Amino acid sequence: MKGVNRHTIWPESGRSTSKAISIKDVNLIKDMNMNAVRGHYPPNEHFLGVCDSLGLFVLDELAGWQNPYDTRVGRKLVKEMVVRDVNHPSVIIWDNGNEGGWNTEIEDVFTENDPQQRIVMHPWADYNSWDTHHYPTYLTGIHRFVNGENVFFPTEFMHGTYDHGLGAGLEDFWDRFKKSPLFAGGFLWAYVDEAVKRSDWTGSEKYDSKGSLAADGILGPHREKEGSFFTIKEVWAPIQFKPLLITSTFKGRLFVTNDYLYTNLNECSVTYKVVKVSDQVFNENINKKNIDEGIFVLPSIKPGETKEVQLPVPHDFFEGDWLEIMAKDKYGREIYTWSWPIHNAAYYAQKLLPETIGNGLKTSVTQNENEITLSGGGVICKIDAKNGRVINISNENNTIPLTNGPVFIGMVAEVKNIEVYKESGNVVCKVNYNGGVDHVLWILYPDGRLHMKMNVLKNEGRNSGFDGAFFEDKIDKFGITFDYPENIVEEIKWLGNGPYRVWKNRIKGTTFGLWKKEYNNTITGESFSQLIYPEFKGYHANLIAANIKAKDQGFKVVSASEKIFLRLFTPELPKNAFPGIHLQPDFPKGDISFLYEIPAIRSFKPLEHQGPESQPSNIRIKKGDEGIYMDLWFDFRQQ
Repeated sequence: MKGVNRHTIWPESGRSTSKAISIKDVNLIKDMNMNAVRGHYPPNEHFLGVCDSLGLFVLDELAGWQNPYDTRVGRKLVKEMVVRDVNHPSVIIWDNGNEGGWNTEIEDVFTENDPQQRIVMHPWADYNSWDTHHYPTYLTGIHRFVNGENVFFPTEFMHGTYDHGLGAGLEDFWDRFKKSPLFAGGFLWAYVDEAVKRSDWTGSEKYDSKGSLAADGILGPHREKEGSFFTIKEVWAPIQFKPLLITSTFKGRLFVTNDYLYTNLNECSVTYKVVKVSDQVFNENINKKNIDEGIFVLPSIKPGETKEVQLPVPHDFFEGDWLEIMAKDKYGREIYTWSWPIHNAAYYAQKLLPETIGNGLKTSVTQNENEITLSGGGVICKIDAKNGRVINISNENNTIPLTNGPVFIGMVAEVKNIEVYKESGNVVCKVNYNGGVDHVLWILYPDGRLHMKMNVLKNEGRNSGFDGAFFEDKIDKFGITFDYPENIVEEIKWLGNGPYRVWKNRIKGTTFGLWKKEYNNTITGESFSQLIYPEFKGYHANLIAANIKAKDQGFKVVSASEKIFLRLFTPELPKNAFPGIHLQPDFPKGDISFLYEIPAIRSFKPLEHQGPESQPSNIRIKKGDEGIYMDLWFDFRQQ
């Protein structure tokens, strides 16, 4: 069971809902590749009817949260529930209360009124050979869960307060649990942010989720899709592709796993596209086109099987920029759309920011006690002669306010010396450091392109031989950051993974492509009166190129390095959270950052209780290591 906990609610009508809302909810649940649902009380009959019709497993639950009904009342309520719902084929399990809200003296009423004798469970308890422990840690437990002897599935796990949990860390938990043949699935908490419209409130915000108590959803109150929606959709997709890196030798071989319970993958339909973007992608209205597309026929792959399959590779495949594969189930519902870049980052850097050839293009460099000035192609870059940071950037018409960087994140370095020279018509400022950074090169070309190359974690002076590796633990942010005023930004258009922001433990659910979004200040789980998704601010994965529009003070950046995260400003914190609620990890200094490592976001439990992808990284350097380069190209010319 791939399930979610759902309460009956709609912002304008509270606990009174319609069949249309039930149809909407069941379809959205199935769109996340879920197959099961649970509530804390018997749902509307029309909801069960839709579950019967569209196909969801249902855990039908007697109300009673942490406090059971007395025997006299409980026996009446159980009989009413079972008699009402017994003929719904979607109902596969009865829940006798929740989290201590069960009375064992009424258990016989379930069996007396159910000819099928369906299982009766106590959610969160290890009871009657079913272990439904709530909010397990990644390593739960001693002779329980993965290490136990009972069928196990947490009837609540993860926890989606604001932007927490749910998709974040889900894959780790799921992969670990699947190691046991006794694993029967799990139910995320919860389906939606439960907010109701308050007619008695004044001001701009009209929706009340009681602070952080009910902002637990994968979806907003009106079913707006948060980032975790797509993470869950990918992690729980019944078609899974083994990790793929396309190189020049790619011949179309893919390894596909069937994660369905009943369905053969030859009943699904799969299509592919090879997409190409213009080399003027940021200056044209039409930015991309499909240079090839077709049907990708899957062979017979039974549930649980993995097989090698062959994707058609057209003759012009490598003229494209990414491969896109979309799968639909036998009813035409999208399972997921996956995409992979066809080339490496250096290829895109050359394509998207090529050299401009022209007569009379010159460069110059000047230096005094306080600053170094690089000039070329109408761009002037001033660098502090003492700390090596950018002071000012301008073009022929405007100042571009990207300043005070690079500031190093996750490493300590101090300037050793600065070299300034000309090379092949370019002007160069090389800042050499002691510490975790070896050097930063600033190269300004005659056409105005500014190239930054940073070398970090080089071996020199940081180890003492075979047993003397340099080691630094618990690194959750690593890279560089700059200042840039948020109040001038209008939008971003970028090539990379999107469109949603990511955390270290929630990368899945984003796909490689060309994306665009306008500036917004959405607070996930709280900005209900003006809820704009995807959120603008936060971390974005696999940056290839970005155009940050900010009136006449924007700029472009292209990465020639793989797996760079782009940080756009710092999301605002919820204003109505209760004391003690963990909101989000600390962000780096500055406003715009380029990072190799970003933090994970916690679920209901501390990060230490989650899986490997939620843990911070470490640095280990050995003798002979050449270091790691971050290779960025900036275009500050008039846009």
